[in-house]
Amino acid sequence: MAVYKRSYTRYAGPLTGRWTRFMVLPRYAWRKLYEQRLVLLLTMAAFVWPLLCAGFVYLTNHVELLQGLEPEFLAFIQVNGRFFSIFLYVQRGCAVFLAALAGPGLVAPDLANNALPLYFSRPLTRWSYALARLTVIVGMLSVVTWIPGLLLFGLQVGLAGGWWFLANWTLGVGMLVGFLLWLLVLGLVAMASSAYVKWRVVAGAVSLAFFFILTGVSAMIDNVFRVKWGHVLDPAWAVNRVWCALLGVEPPDGPGAGASLLALATFVLLLVVVIERKLRPVEVVR
Repeated sequence: MAVYKRSYTRYAGPLTGRWTRFMVLPRYAWRKLYEQRLVLLLTMAAFVWPLLCAGFVYLTNHVELLQGLEPEFLAFIQVNGRFFSIFLYVQRGCAVFLAALAGPGLVAPDLANNALPLYFSRPLTRWSYALARLTVIVGMLSVVTWIPGLLLFGLQVGLAGGWWFLANWTLGVGMLVGFLLWLLVLGLVAMASSAYVKWRVVAGAVSLAFFFILTGVSAMIDNVFRVKWGHVLDPAWAVNRVWCALLGVEPPDGPGAGASLLALATFVLLLVVVIERKLRPVEVVR
């Protein structure tokens, strides 16, 4: 038996072994998340809008079903950047509530049970542990964001033909990049709230309050100082501004896509620093 284990390790190689150890945390975490009925119900509810959008895509590609309608209305119902921006906006809200519901269970149980020394005693670093936890929330939110978005894009390509793809392939890329950027922000906020608040309900409330408070602060700055740059303090607005640039739709008034992207990068950096300071394999006894 000992010879068999050594030969298996040599066959698997160091990269395969590290990847297997890395995926242990997400695999069991995903299973535990979907055992929660509320998470499962909210995930199922998040598919309602993609299904309606799929019906819209089918309808716009069958002109015979739209006979008798006004030409202005026919010109309005098109699968373009505006359509995908609306899809992004609605699914973004679903992802926020789903992250607030599922995120508090990422790091808090490990901190409450002093499990970090056990994790880090294995060939698992703080960064790999944080990346594994981030993979959990991003993977779960991907099911209701960019995966149905790409399915909608593929449905449109299948119905409209290859010429539509050649003219609009940037919409699919922009939607994928925009969703991944939003999921990164959501995942880090969920991890930070889970790391600093032990109670699940309170941690979920903190995750939601992060976005609502910053939205209010940015609006207050704009109204008090009569400026527009306060919008960059709102991660949701900043992401929406980047989406407008990626999808080629008319942006709202305020800072440009470059300033919004810089603000998002600052948010991500600060959240990484906050999480890194909490993930330490020691227990302080006073």
